[in-house]
Amino acid sequence: MLYSILRWLMPSLGVTVLMLFSWFNSPEALALASPQCPTGMTLIPGGTFRMGANDHYPDELAVEAVTVDSFCMNKYEITNAQFAQFVKETGYVTIAERPIPKDQYPDLTDEQRSPGSLVFEPPPEGTEINQVGYMSWWHWTPGASWQHPAGPNSNLEGKENYPVVHIAYKDAEAYAQWAKKSLPSEAQWEFAARGKLKNRVFGWGNTYSPKKANTWQGEFPIKNTQADGYIGPAPVGSFPPNGYGLYDTTGNVWEWTLDWYRPGHPGMAHQVNPIVAQAEQSFDPREPGVAKHVIKGGSYLCSRNYCTRYRPAAREALEPDTGMAHLGFRLVTNPTDTRTLN
Repeated sequence: MLYSILRWLMPSLGVTVLMLFSWFNSPEALALASPQCPTGMTLIPGGTFRMGANDHYPDELAVEAVTVDSFCMNKYEITNAQFAQFVKETGYVTIAERPIPKDQYPDLTDEQRSPGSLVFEPPPEGTEINQVGYMSWWHWTPGASWQHPAGPNSNLEGKENYPVVHIAYKDAEAYAQWAKKSLPSEAQWEFAARGKLKNRVFGWGNTYSPKKANTWQGEFPIKNTQADGYIGPAPVGSFPPNGYGLYDTTGNVWEWTLDWYRPGHPGMAHQVNPIVAQAEQSFDPREPGVAKHVIKGGSYLCSRNYCTRYRPAAREALEPDTGMAHLGFRLVTNPTDTRTLN
């Protein structure tokens, strides 16, 4: 009897299995099964690329066949509103809001150790470019922080959608842990910033355009013509996205990466998900013995006459306890496969 029933059911079961097999290979099912990213992030499909550049700064020297796996990345730089939510929920105090440690700087007075950060101030009007000292436009400003980006008398009113700044590496790391994500490696960041383009200078092609990113137009730091519409940071998403749908990977504010800095990309050729993971590997010939992280993307202060680092291949180095008025971050995470068979 049981044998007869099974013989009767088999054709129906076969049709059912065939229908299920067909559905799981349909465009609808494959779309559901494709890697998914959290809200506010976009999928960067993995691939292999030429990292760095050979025709700009020496520390960018290119290496071949660097591979990254697929990952999700924030479409925008982390905003003041997002960071405020983190602070509200955790009570976190950024490094710029803490007194400078006495054990690290014993020769400073209590007043000199007061909380603060570095703020950009252009030279007085009428100053000639040959009268401007190197880096003299940066001023240590007590009271400057992410909540007071231009100094103690400034605030975030109307700037909720601007990129958060004055963020040290350790601050970005704390936010990432709270968000259950991570900072990108330099390889991830550069691959994503290239926006599907290969061997191009910018994230949109080979020709500079003030309408493509928030950078400095005119002679830095004397005159900013504001051809891009902004003299300082811009709200996130104010300029066109790249080929992956990422905004402001060129200009606006610099962004932290996981990697420790060293000139070039030694040992990264033909590697998968490479990263300079140890502080002991860091070396900056300008300040030997000071471990620094790689920052990427350039900022609204990068210009054609001073800092042409508003390119995916470009990089700079900064100590992990330093925040500045043109420095922020964005995060990455692993995509999830939503395919389930119940």
